[in-house]
Amino acid sequence: MTTSSTPPGRAEGALPDLAARQDRAAPPDHAAPPDRAALPDRAALPVADPATTRRAALRLIRRDGRAFALLLALNGLAAGAGLAGPWLLGRIVDAVREGGGVRTVDRLALVLLAGAMAQLLLARYARFVGYRFGERTVARVREEYVDRALALPAATVERAGTGDLTTRGTSDVAAVAEAVRDAAPEVFIATVQALFLLGAVVALDPLLGACGLGVLCGLVAVRWYLRRARTAYLAEGAATSALAELLAATAAGARTVEALGLEERRTTAGERAIERCRRTRTRTLFLRSVLLPAVDASYVLPVAGVLLAGGVQQGRGDISLGVVVSAALYLRQLSEPLETILFRVEQLQSSGAAFARVEGLGGASRSTAPATATLLPHPSGEPSLRPSPAAPVTPAAPVTPAAPVDDRIDVTAVHYAYPGGDDDAPHAAAPRDVLHGVDLTVRPGERLAVVGPSGAGKSTLGRLLAGIDAPRSGSVTVGGVPIAALEPEVLRRQVVLVTQEHHVFLGTVRDNLRIAAPGADDTALRAALAAVGADWAEELPGGLDTGLGAGGHRLDGARSQQLALARVVLADPHTLVLDEATALLDPRTARHTERALAAVLKGRTVIAIAHRLHTAHDADRVAVMEAGRLTELGTHDELVAANGAYAALWHSWHGRDASG
Repeated sequence: MTTSSTPPGRAEGALPDLAARQDRAAPPDHAAPPDRAALPDRAALPVADPATTRRAALRLIRRDGRAFALLLALNGLAAGAGLAGPWLLGRIVDAVREGGGVRTVDRLALVLLAGAMAQLLLARYARFVGYRFGERTVARVREEYVDRALALPAATVERAGTGDLTTRGTSDVAAVAEAVRDAAPEVFIATVQALFLLGAVVALDPLLGACGLGVLCGLVAVRWYLRRARTAYLAEGAATSALAELLAATAAGARTVEALGLEERRTTAGERAIERCRRTRTRTLFLRSVLLPAVDASYVLPVAGVLLAGGVQQGRGDISLGVVVSAALYLRQLSEPLETILFRVEQLQSSGAAFARVEGLGGASRSTAPATATLLPHPSGEPSLRPSPAAPVTPAAPVTPAAPVDDRIDVTAVHYAYPGGDDDAPHAAAPRDVLHGVDLTVRPGERLAVVGPSGAGKSTLGRLLAGIDAPRSGSVTVGGVPIAALEPEVLRRQVVLVTQEHHVFLGTVRDNLRIAAPGADDTALRAALAAVGADWAEELPGGLDTGLGAGGHRLDGARSQQLALARVVLADPHTLVLDEATALLDPRTARHTERALAAVLKGRTVIAIAHRLHTAHDADRVAVMEAGRLTELGTHDELVAANGAYAALWHSWHGRDASG
């Protein structure tokens, strides 16, 4: 039998009587500064650096290489067909000046019409191919994002905040989708057309071509813009994420904000976040206000130059009037693709920044240890408009930890403090430990109950045992391997944490259950429901095919909790951590459900964090937590006989239970 350093009964250094402190006000287990959500945490999700973003874009292109090659070919042919019009019009002008007949003009006009039709058909088909390529590529971006988001440890998501993750998965992905579907094909087509038109002017007459190349002076303005745009749009995206995080946290905790009188503090934080958004958006607006007028002038002036130079040359007899007309028409046609490029380049810059944020999720830490990566720009501080070389993150090579040799869990000298605090505070206090030197061994197949007053550290210990958080010092291992170092897929097979927070997914009862076991048949699904006492499932209108959620059958809190527990039965983890997982059930149903779960999960390790002491009575051992310390450990009978804190709590609770 495995022994613990804490003997049955009251442990050395135990605090005053537990029962006497049960009703005192205490901070929650997940104590954090009241205004922690006012600004996002330091551990923001990373942004991919430019090299990583380029590699990701090339990878997407290679996955649909044939469609991309066809897109190149069709656009090239369409641009070539479009060159026939101005050249033929110049030939018509020369033919009329030379006294050519109507037949010659008609023949040239028919060829011009054929070229225009060919350009129309080729451009239409190229756009069709481009849209299909774009939709397939966007689908891959969305799928990769969902896969990466689901692979993130819960602690990584909690530290980063849901606002940033939600913004990346909605507005950022939507911006990438619009760019790939619309902006990128249009810019590509316009670029090919512009190059062909400039080449045609040079082929007509090198001097006129030199005048036409003056349009390239607009590249100076574009280069100035591009050097500043990425950082500015990253700052805008980060400020938007910070504002979204603040609004979501304030809305979710509105009652708490009102109860604690935090309205003024939250309003001030909101004003700061809105001001950051205003400044970053003003910056991007300034960049556009410089770019657009400068480039507008860059393609109007070359047309005037060609007309002047062409008029001089035509007066000398060096070139014909038709050449001047063709060159002027080519440069006039150049305005349309340039306008398309100008209109879309701003969108491509913002979409490029959005893609860097979406792709940056691949570089997010897969470890539950506190992250040190920072977002560019820092969303919890003042968004910088200058590039920071240390901010973009390139995904590191994964390190695969050793596999656990067994299911034994060892907690050794663990200290833990929740990160948090307001980065803007002039003298931010260092985080305080909420666990102090905890030592505990959980044997494979054991049923351990963890009890104690609110704020004692029970839920915090449960999070460490489930690998959601890593200790500040000490170790929490399973089979000799740190739990927090396990890959998410391995961790979820090894340990599952079930809290009183539950979620019903949009879909049928069967869909909700098969999330835990995709291959489970209806017999296994019904057995899992029966194991947690969910007999109501068979009484639903459609049985397992009954739709749940919005527009379907709505489950109350108790039934939703039973559905979540049925998923646990199907997942069949090695170790199950129940943190008030039956709190929404009435006491009789809760005890029946816990005993049924114990029977189904026989041979598995079950760690139950509970306030109802019948859970402790039925457990193999009971661990008592007080003020972040493990003060008592033993069986129910041993602790009652020791006449310590647990015994006082048991007698008090049992008396109330009997009187009720």
